Amino acid sequence: MTRILYYVILLPLSRLPINILYKLSDLLYLFSYRLLSYRKTVVISNLHNSFPEKSKTEINEIAKTFYQFFCDFITESIKCFNISESEAMERCKITNPEILDELYKKNKSIVLACGHYNNWEMAAACLNLSLKHQAAALYKPLSNSFFDKKFRSSRSKFGIELIPKNEAKAYFEKNVDRNVIIGFGCDQCPKKSNKNLFWTEFLNQDTAIMFGTEKYAIEFDYAVVFMRMNRTKRGYYEISLEIIEENPRSTQYGEISKKHTQLLEKQIKRDPAYWLWTHKRWKLKRNSNEILH
Repeated sequence: MTRILYYVILLPLSRLPINILYKLSDLLYLFSYRLLSYRKTVVISNLHNSFPEKSKTEINEIAKTFYQFFCDFITESIKCFNISESEAMERCKITNPEILDELYKKNKSIVLACGHYNNWEMAAACLNLSLKHQAAALYKPLSNSFFDKKFRSSRSKFGIELIPKNEAKAYFEKNVDRNVIIGFGCDQCPKKSNKNLFWTEFLNQDTAIMFGTEKYAIEFDYAVVFMRMNRTKRGYYEISLEIIEENPRSTQYGEISKKHTQLLEKQIKRDPAYWLWTHKRWKLKRNSNEILH
C-alpha cells in the first residue's frame, strides 16, 4: 500500500508545477480545517495557552492562517521529491551567508539551532547548496522503512547528510577534523526519560527543552548559530542567521539553551501562524523538584 501511495500518487504529483500543487493545497485546507478539523483542538489549545492575551477571534484567525500554510507545507514537501537544484535555490535563499563564511575561515564547525517554523524541508533541500561547510541534520527515522528511505533520499539529494538521532555523538566524533554545520530541531518535546531535560519558560508555559544543542556544542567546541526562516511569499523563503555563541565553553550552564529558545519565541510571537501548532509540545509537565531556569 505504501508503495502504491508513493509511486501512483506522491511521485506523479511531485512532477507537477508547484502552482498546480497549490490548487491541491487549497482543497486540503477545506478538508483539514473546514471539514475534518484535523487536530484543531490541539491547535486551538496550544494557541490559547501561548497567547492568553489574545481574543477568541484572534486565536481563530491565527489557526486559520496556520492551516492554510500547513497545507502549503505538505504540497511543497511533495514537490521536494522532484525539485531541481535551480528551483530549490530560487525558492530558499540565505541572506547573510558571510556569517558562516567567517566561521569557516576559522575552521569552526557549527551547531545550527532551528525550530519547526516555516518550511524546514525546503531549508534542508537548499542548505548544502549555499554553504562552504558540509551540511548535516539530525532526524528521527520514520517507522515505515519504505517511506523513511524515500524521505531520506529526497532530503539528502543535494548533499546534506542525515544523522539518525541515536547516532549523533558518533557523527560528531567522526567529523572532528572536518568543517560541518549540523542542524538541531530545538523545539520538539523530549521524552520524560531523557536525562538532559532543561526546563525554561517558552510561550508563557513551563517547557522541557532538549539539551543536545548546548551539550554537543560545548563537548566538541562548535559555534552555535540560530536559523531564522521567513516566508516572503507563497513558496518562497529567506533564511537569516544569528550567532548565539562562538565559544560555547565560555558560557554558563543553560545560557545557550535559553538563548535559542528566546530567539525562536521572538520569531513565533512576531508571526505565529508559521510554527507547527499541531504538535503536542507541552505534554510533559514539570515536577516540583525540577528547576525552572
